[in-house]
Amino acid sequence: MRVIVTGSTGMIGRALVRSLLSEGHQVTQLVRGAAQEFSAPGTAAVRWDPSEGFIQREALEGHDGAVHLAGEPVGEGKWTDEKKRRIRESRERGTRLLAETLASLERKPRVLVSASAVGCYGDRGDELLTEESAPGNDFLSQVCREWEAATLPAAEAGVRVVNIRIGIVLSGEGGALKKMLTPFKLGAGGRLGSGRQYMSWIALDDVLGVIKHALADERLRGPVNTVAPAPVRNAEFTKALGRVLGRPTVLPMPAFAVRLAFGEMGEALLLGGQRVVPKRLEETGYRFAYPDLEGALRHALKK
Repeated sequence: MRVIVTGSTGMIGRALVRSLLSEGHQVTQLVRGAAQEFSAPGTAAVRWDPSEGFIQREALEGHDGAVHLAGEPVGEGKWTDEKKRRIRESRERGTRLLAETLASLERKPRVLVSASAVGCYGDRGDELLTEESAPGNDFLSQVCREWEAATLPAAEAGVRVVNIRIGIVLSGEGGALKKMLTPFKLGAGGRLGSGRQYMSWIALDDVLGVIKHALADERLRGPVNTVAPAPVRNAEFTKALGRVLGRPTVLPMPAFAVRLAFGEMGEALLLGGQRVVPKRLEETGYRFAYPDLEGALRHALKK
């Protein structure tokens, strides 16, 4: 396959490009910087700049699929008004520019796999959430609705669009898990707030597997929950990570301290939670490489 990838310098994007190349696929990276900086065997680099509405359209003709992962990081820094603007605009503008460009091509890709997040459901307590569940009403929910809606031009042009709603990705290379490691290794890890909030997680290898499954399986379109089958409460996640690292987990971080340190971002990402299950993946026969939490953590941390 010839596959377009945005966000190819991020944690998921880097791993996806490596995986696709290892399987003999050709990859075209959409990049903001000088194209030659990103050239590698089996890849081509094409410039785009969503903030300026610029994209090298003609270089995207004749690809089989596209994977859209680009967007301002959500879990880094407090959500100031400026940060929230970047989060929203980077997703809506970039997605719409890509979708409209793909829709205008003479030789369109058959499929667009576009990232979204389980944050679309908002903080829902113990409610079991599938792709049919209603969205939430908080900031992240609104961002995700706009993010997914921006893929509509591609769908209307006949491109099969899959919106992968990604949970907490477990990887030792970056993301939430890497941020947790230092305090846990120092014996300062513990549950956040009450510890009762659900964490819908997925191993990085399974994110890549789901993306490739979505590229290939014609039955998938629209929202697809990209999470492992067994979401866990924060307290359970904390204990599992402590076991894997061989460290105690007896220093909880009270909710007021989370709010003080992280503001609205901490309220949404650390104290809020979603109990999400991968209904569409299970219906289409996707087999998880790491369906249980401790196994996924040991794989991610090479334990």
